[in-house]
Amino acid sequence: MEIHELIMLIYVFALAIFVGFELITKVPPTLHTPLMSGSNAISGITIVGALLSAGLEEFGISTVLGLIALIFATINVVGGYLVTDRMLKMFKKK
Repeated sequence: MEIHELIMLIYVFALAIFVGFELITKVPPTLHTPLMSGSNAISGITIVGALLSAGLEEFGISTVLGLIALIFATINVVGGYLVTDRMLKMFKKK
């Protein structure tokens, strides 16, 4: 691995940390519990990493693990949004 590739990976990792932190802090507490919003933000970051891993040109164990991580993280994010939608429906007037 060349130094340019390593720097790019560190840059993407730092950017993912920053975006994830911003997402967690911007979610109003009336919409999510802190645990759910943190889980959704972390799963969103996992989706980005899994897409990078699963989209490699050479097929190997990292591609398979990236695909598995992508499936599980997507299930987690969709489930979080479904729970949020259900919770918001509880507060709507009939």
